[in-house]
Amino acid sequence: MTELADRLQLAVRIVREAGAHALSYYQAQDIGLQFKPDRSPVTRADKEAEELARRILDAECPADAILGEEYGEQGGSSGYRWLLDPVDGTESFTRGVPLFGSMAALEREGEPVAGAICFPALGEIVYAAQGEGAWWATNVGPPSAPLAPRRARVSSVAELGEALFCATGFDNFVRIGKADALERMLAAVRLARGWSDCYGHCLVATGRADIMIDPLMNIWDNAPLAPIVEEAGGRFTSIGGARTIREPNALSTNGLLHDAVLALLA
Repeated sequence: MTELADRLQLAVRIVREAGAHALSYYQAQDIGLQFKPDRSPVTRADKEAEELARRILDAECPADAILGEEYGEQGGSSGYRWLLDPVDGTESFTRGVPLFGSMAALEREGEPVAGAICFPALGEIVYAAQGEGAWWATNVGPPSAPLAPRRARVSSVAELGEALFCATGFDNFVRIGKADALERMLAAVRLARGWSDCYGHCLVATGRADIMIDPLMNIWDNAPLAPIVEEAGGRFTSIGGARTIREPNALSTNGLLHDAVLALLA
């Protein structure tokens, strides 16, 4: 195996173990719910799952840098940096909705090269690395159980009028001054659904949705999605069309619809 393939398997281990830990709090009475200064929720599960991920990385890749949503930056010297979002979709998690994911990504010299996302309440995992393809497994058991993955591939829908469009927080389009763009999108597609956060992007990567737009994102949200969507045959950019994980928004499509969506968003 290559160095990157080895780290991809480590990413898979991290999200499965972090996801299992978060699941132990799912729909529990006391999850330690608090709110950050921006009013976004954080729970005991978020914090403890990131601590678990960091312990694994400190043991397996002590020279790698780490950036996590809950505990910030930790320097490294290897040229690799891990980006961690232990519970993406905390709003779903706190409300007992199963569409939350545990995410880990890997940058090499600033380029996102691998990502893994586990949906512990759904029993799904999606993961990918540059040149290694994108992979999807369902009926995922505990972290020690073997996976039976198959290739993840985007859909072949080529017309907006036949497309399924997902988004996180339709109100967020208003917040970023894109209400008109949202109206154009809703008028152009066949279906629109609020299957949100990382789950919506993974629906695109596995061919179950065709377009996913996130008006408000962070780098640790974007980082795993870029390699997963691209290795599945799709495109991942900002809503302005830049191929980057460093813009505060994200657009995933099956590739065939990307330019048409960008035109509607402009």
